[in-house]
Amino acid sequence: MAKRYELSDEAWDVVSDLFIETHGRGRPRLSDRLMLDGVLWVLCSGAAWRDMPERFGPWSTVYQRFRGWRNQGTFEQMLKRLHLRLNEQGLIDLQTWMIDSTAVRATRASSGAGKKGGLTSLPITL
Repeated sequence: MAKRYELSDEAWDVVSDLFIETHGRGRPRLSDRLMLDGVLWVLCSGAAWRDMPERFGPWSTVYQRFRGWRNQGTFEQMLKRLHLRLNEQGLIDLQTWMIDSTAVRATRASSGAGKKGGLTSLPITL
């Protein structure tokens, strides 16, 4: 059984071919699955990269893989596969739509107005 925020074996089988194992010189490359689990841990927990548990490896390595995958469109391909699979299984209701909105009240100063009771412009004297 997968731990919290980690991919199950079944989920990994769906996306494993999106991750290309490269064999280069130097240190052996850490597992892409382990790095993806680290990325999911950070994104789902909301923690900072530096606060990631050590079981995923160095946070900087996980972050570098995340950036590479983001730039290559790997996450978009994963989302497309998930969408197609769920649609094939009839788990997506195309008649249901959802719009989400967040309203944040801005302060007076955010629009360029001065603070309430604050100094106005000083007179210019020559």
